[in-house]
Amino acid sequence: MKKYIRVVGAVITKDNMILCAQRSESMSLPLLWEFPGGKIESNEQPEDALKRELKEEMNCTILVNDKVVTTVHEYEFATIELTTYYSNIISGDIYLAEHKQIKWLPANELFSLEWAPADIPAVKKVMEDA
Repeated sequence: MKKYIRVVGAVITKDNMILCAQRSESMSLPLLWEFPGGKIESNEQPEDALKRELKEEMNCTILVNDKVVTTVHEYEFATIELTTYYSNIISGDIYLAEHKQIKWLPANELFSLEWAPADIPAVKKVMEDA
């Protein structure tokens, strides 16, 4: 049976731009784009997991706002349940501990990137909300 993994992602907005993060070559789904985040630990609330992951991966503190969407996507390696939240950076400068690069894009340009499949419903919702 495939692993079922619950993860969270941050749709970080600033000055009408959205933070997009490219996965590194060493990660699963190499070089695809995603909203940064990570796995929810057992007995951890999604919002707390998101704050922890952004501190670990990008060295910044975020404010978690409204939920964007929850989607379930089956990959060959696991089934991923991804919940995304609109977020804002409240302190810290972004440092990339895991990702290859980041880009800030307006919502109408998000599909200029090749997104990880689980993130695509969130990308569409963000574009609708813009």
